[in-house]
Order: sequence, then C-alpha cells, then structure tokens
Amino acid sequence: MTWRGVFLRWTPIGICMVVAAKWHLHNRELDKKGLPRTAAKWQAKMYCSLPLRVLSRAWGWMADRKVPKPVRPMIYGLYSTTFGVKMEEAASDNFKEYRSLGEFFTRPLKEDARPIDPNTSFVSPCDGRILHFGTANSSQIEQVKGVSYSLEAFLGPPTWTKKDAPEMVEKVKKKPSPDSVLYQCVIYLAPGDYHRFHSPTLWKPELRRHFSGELLSVSPKIAGWIPGLFCLNERAVYIGKWKHGFFSYTAVGATNVGSVEIFMDEKLKTNKWVGLACGSHKKKEYDELEMPNDKYLDKGELVGQFRMGSTIVLIFEAPKEFKFNLFPGQRVKVGEKLGTFEGTEETAEDPVEVKRVIESLDDSETSKL
Repeated sequence: MTWRGVFLRWTPIGICMVVAAKWHLHNRELDKKGLPRTAAKWQAKMYCSLPLRVLSRAWGWMADRKVPKPVRPMIYGLYSTTFGVKMEEAASDNFKEYRSLGEFFTRPLKEDARPIDPNTSFVSPCDGRILHFGTANSSQIEQVKGVSYSLEAFLGPPTWTKKDAPEMVEKVKKKPSPDSVLYQCVIYLAPGDYHRFHSPTLWKPELRRHFSGELLSVSPKIAGWIPGLFCLNERAVYIGKWKHGFFSYTAVGATNVGSVEIFMDEKLKTNKWVGLACGSHKKKEYDELEMPNDKYLDKGELVGQFRMGSTIVLIFEAPKEFKFNLFPGQRVKVGEKLGTFEGTEETAEDPVEVKRVIESLDDSETSKL
C-alpha cells in the first residue's frame, strides 16, 4: 500500500466521517436548547458552494429549447402526472401547442379559472402553499416558524424614506404604532403550480431593487434549515404603497428557476453570473430603478412569471384590525381572500378614490378610506 493509495482511498472517508460527526453534534446541541435544526454557518457555506447557479442557467437554457412536436405529449404529460398539473385549467390543454418547457411552465389559464374576489382589498397574488404569515414587529422576522431573516437585509437600506426611527419596522411604516402594524405573508410556488403571479391589491410601486444573490432552493424544508434564506437568494423587490401605507412585493429566485420575468420592468435581468460568495452580501449588491410616477398595479393584474416554482414575499402595513384568514401549509389560489379587517365590512372599491388616498400618503401619516 502506497501513501498515494492511502490518501486517495481513506482520506475522503475520513473527511465524510468528520463532517457527519460535526453535523450530529450541531443538531444535538440545538435539540438541547429546544431550537429548530437549522444549518450552522459552515453547513450553509457548503450548500452554497454547490454549482446551483450553473445548474439553474443550464436549466434555463434547456427550458428555452424547442421540443420536437411528436414527443411533447409524452414529456409534458409525464411532468403533469409527476407534479399534479391541472391542464383543464390551462388556456390550452393541447400539449403540442407548447413549443418549449419554458412555455409549458408559464402557460396562461382560462379567463375564468381564477376569479378575483371583488369584496376584499387584499387577495392571493399566486397559486401556492403558505409558508408563513403574521406580524413583523422587529428587525428580525420569521421566514418559517422559528427561523428568521433580517428585514433590512431583505429590503435593503430604507433610503426611500426620510423618517428617523431606531427600528427598521418604524422607518418603513407610514403611521406610528400601535394603530398600524407591519405584516408579512410568504407563499411557495411548487413545480406543478400556475407559475404566473399577480397583484394582490391596488397599489403603487415606486422603487425596484434587484439583489444578485444565490439561487438556493426555497422549498419548505430548505426554508426551515437555512436562516436568512430569502436574504441570500436573488430577488426582485418592488417597494411602494397602498391605501394603508407601506407595501412591498418580492419575487425570490431559486434553484432551477430559469429566470424571473416582471412584465412592467423590461430592464430586469435575472439568473446572470455573479461572483459573490455565500454570506458575503455586506456591500451594496443590488441595482435600483425608480418606477414611473404614474404606474399603478390593479388588484389581480398580471405582474410576472417564474420559469419554475419559487416564492412570493409580501411585506405590508395595515391597521391593527387586520387578521389573516390562513393557516400554515394552506393551499391558496390567485384572487382568493387572504385576510379581513375586523369590525369592517369590505365592499367593492372605487379605484379612483383609492388612488387619491395612495397619492396623499407621506412618511408621517396615513389617510383612511
């Protein structure tokens, strides 16, 4: 037996054993403290070192290739069966009409497939599964139960406001506590879901920030394992306001998401090569674009599409009477009511009046309808 043989044969086994032991000890320590089994920094770095962006770009390239017409029913049929795609809802249920995997993933639905609830001001922007929802009372908010991320790292520094407040939550809000509260809702789109996403309310996007981050998986298991996952991943953050104050809408990239497309923002280019290391996002790593001053998004309006499943994160301000009508893991569809205002019976809104209220908002107070 030579030294070369020992090195090649036994060293990898020894490394794997050391890693497994460290992994076990880390989990045992978390169990003792009664904490969720989240990744240590070294585990997160190992995961980030995988060539996920290369794989995602390759997947995006493949998704754009034309599929021969004779094999389309077999390929798309297998995908539909595997992931539970409901082709009866699609505008066209003929597999042969989708020239590529990308076209199939982003297929439009029939006009009446997703009715928008007219008697609420806040609806689901996409089909998917509720990962987490609730209030955002501090600078650290939960991405799933027990696992948090930084609000400022996610949105970026609050340069859009002139408010001087010690906490990020108070800086972004347009009305002081306790009358107004910051809320969040995280919705995960699985591979078999409708991949287009819509506006959940009538609101005005004022600023876009594109963070060129990682492309880690955003599946519920990974979201519960990697703290700050949404701050690490590539994302397009749209910041603005609705009738109750601050409003942000974020499309988060993920592994094998060929690209994120926002129809009102042609300058947005996602899934490009970047040389940032995982956890190194300390400097300004986003590009910023001011949206047209007259731009509004109506409730239910088509916003964009993922070229595979991913996540939508809504962070918004609302009166303390607002309550979510949800439970963790619930399946939701575009246009369904996400919450209610206790003590208030909502009716169909007058868009002109809502826009007037939105235009009247500033950093110190919020008008009410």
